[in-house]
Amino acid sequence: MPARRQLLAIIAALGLLLTTLVPCRAQTLTARQSEAVANYERTLGDFKTILAERRRQIDAKQPLPNLPGQALYLARVAVISAYKDLTDAMPSRIGRPNKFEIPPAYFDADIEPLVDEYSKLFEIMEAPPAGAQNSATPFKDVVDLAVAIARAKGLAPDHAEAAGRISLGLFFAETNGKQNVRNGRSNTYMGSFQTGPSEDRNGRRKWETIKAEIAAADPGLSARDDKEEARARGTDHRFNHWTNVRDGLMNAHADVFREIPGIVKTLPDPIDQMKLFELIQIVPTPTRSALKSGDLLNYRVSSPTIMKHLRNNSIFAFGQADRARTSASFREILGAMWLFKRKFEKAMAKYAEIKPR
Repeated sequence: MPARRQLLAIIAALGLLLTTLVPCRAQTLTARQSEAVANYERTLGDFKTILAERRRQIDAKQPLPNLPGQALYLARVAVISAYKDLTDAMPSRIGRPNKFEIPPAYFDADIEPLVDEYSKLFEIMEAPPAGAQNSATPFKDVVDLAVAIARAKGLAPDHAEAAGRISLGLFFAETNGKQNVRNGRSNTYMGSFQTGPSEDRNGRRKWETIKAEIAAADPGLSARDDKEEARARGTDHRFNHWTNVRDGLMNAHADVFREIPGIVKTLPDPIDQMKLFELIQIVPTPTRSALKSGDLLNYRVSSPTIMKHLRNNSIFAFGQADRARTSASFREILGAMWLFKRKFEKAMAKYAEIKPR
């Protein structure tokens, strides 16, 4: 009997040895896999290095380079791209979900702290200038202005409310809901809605054409506008939250508000509606063409310039397979805007707080 137990113990030990040896043989990497692993480790190291460098410069109050966020942004794109290439080569490397709601094939949840540091550095680099004119009600301002503009454009109350909700999504998409911020990656686009000087001027001109109509419909909002206009006089209007939101909406989005009844039928999901209006911000011409086509979701873009603009805004930007795309339908573009989803969810939550006003 003892001999039988001893034999069984030997067999069990051999089985355990086999289970440890077989996976080792199975993990022999191909050349493509080895290259993907090495590339991910290199880009991850580069990301850590630039994060540490910016943190050291900021903490030491050293002068930052021009566009100090650009190197950070490119390093983040590179590490996400390299991870996607790694999981394409080795699907077993796809890990657990992450708090940023990035598809796990694109992002290793173990590096969440690095992206948290990335966000903290951008908050410092993009802090509003000393003379910025904040609002005590920044989220309500966005909704109120959008609703008033939409009503002036002829929308019924429910569709005007959709315009308010969508516009709040734009605020979060552009600045994470922070007012009067600068831009770590651009010397042109600034403020709550991240507009350039010409866009701001164009929005102001368009506002003047509907101001009287809005004053008749909503005297209270018009009085607030007069107050903010006087407050911003002689300054960069982009660093007054109210005037920047107003002019940003008038410049790029107000005319498209008329399309909201059709948009909500085609895209019943409020987050998809926000995505579409963010595309008005990123690639306005093809987005307007898609809306006019009568077949929004199947409308296809293939211009290299447009594809470049999409990639520069984190759409089809990560991994060799995505970056090799030469065209995309709007259905595919909306699906690829997963990096915006968390921002839009925050906007939806904030809108739910504001709506009972």
